[in-house]
Amino acid sequence: MREESTQNKIKDTALSLFARKGFEGTSLSDIASGVGIKKPSLYAHFKNKEDLFLGVIYKVTVDYNEFFANEAERLKGESPENQLYYLLVKNTEYLRNDELGLIFKRMMLFPPESLREEIYQMFEKTEEVMKSVIKSILMQMDRHKDWEQVFDAYLCLLDGVFEQVFYYSPEEHQKRLENSWSLFINGVYCRTEGK
Repeated sequence: MREESTQNKIKDTALSLFARKGFEGTSLSDIASGVGIKKPSLYAHFKNKEDLFLGVIYKVTVDYNEFFANEAERLKGESPENQLYYLLVKNTEYLRNDELGLIFKRMMLFPPESLREEIYQMFEKTEEVMKSVIKSILMQMDRHKDWEQVFDAYLCLLDGVFEQVFYYSPEEHQKRLENSWSLFINGVYCRTEGK
């Protein structure tokens, strides 16, 4: 139990440092110091810095996948439009957490070259979860064959709204979210009616 608690403390400390300083800017000594242990003690839990980074990213993506699926399940009683809208809002709120938002941004834009393949595989799993959830919602409202196009547009909307969290005040961000959502959902209905 103590070993698991130390491992979790190492991951939490590493997450904070990797988010703020990046993979290259974070040393194992920094992590050990943050946990309150000596650097060699880290090797009882992780092979090296790459192994620790992948452990952190794995935990972050598993937690995110669970969050996304649980939010979708919680919203099932809502109309499909509301489900999509609230998933967009909840996703933004979840990633507004400084450390989570930063680590996701770093993973997407600047993954360590040596770990790029493993990180992209984790992203693919996350996209599979999102695709399954969003497809089931889209199929309720939009039964034409191009649901994948709508999914792609929604994914870009999610990514864009997330990215804007870093640049704008909450008020400006909310305005942009509402404007983007309005154009997106109107576009979905125009496509459906035009078929």
